[in-house]
Amino acid sequence: MPVTRTRCPWAEGDLNQAYHDSEWGVPVHDDRVLFEFLILEGAQAGLSWVTILKKRENYRAAFDQFDPQKIANYGQREHDALMANPGIVRNRLKIDSTIQNAKAFLEVQQEFGTFDKYIWSFVDGTPKQNARKSFTEVPARTPESDAMSKDLKKRGFKFIGTTICYAFMQAVGMVNDHLVECYRHAELKPEKRDRKKR
Repeated sequence: MPVTRTRCPWAEGDLNQAYHDSEWGVPVHDDRVLFEFLILEGAQAGLSWVTILKKRENYRAAFDQFDPQKIANYGQREHDALMANPGIVRNRLKIDSTIQNAKAFLEVQQEFGTFDKYIWSFVDGTPKQNARKSFTEVPARTPESDAMSKDLKKRGFKFIGTTICYAFMQAVGMVNDHLVECYRHAELKPEKRDRKKR
């Protein structure tokens, strides 16, 4: 008999379910992956997340696997190619912001050593463990996402409002916003992860 698991209600459809089960809320400390999520969350603004998941491989191919060093050096030729690429969201402001954000990302790396060290400082390096019973309890923004958005904007990042920042925090595991009834909520508690590593 297959095991029936209770998931967060938004995890419907194969793409969303696979993402929910394997990525959403898992702490990320790899700079390239953090950059990818930062860009994808900005690209998602005004769209559904599943739209971005469907285009994710196209994004990786179009943006050199989210290598910020390469993207920061994009010129008019690369920009024109991106605007003509049907596999991504062809929004000029979002494409411009990706190139600008790559430059700002490199500056943060230079100042802090890693983007990871900088971005995780907004939660003191430890995932916030929430205990939401319903998705109506999940906020669109928090004081931490407000502070993150403000500081990122000050550093030259674009398409990085507080709601985008909070979605980013949820995605990269800075907060555990799986509902308490969801099987992933318990799996992502620090003590559970620590036991698995032993």
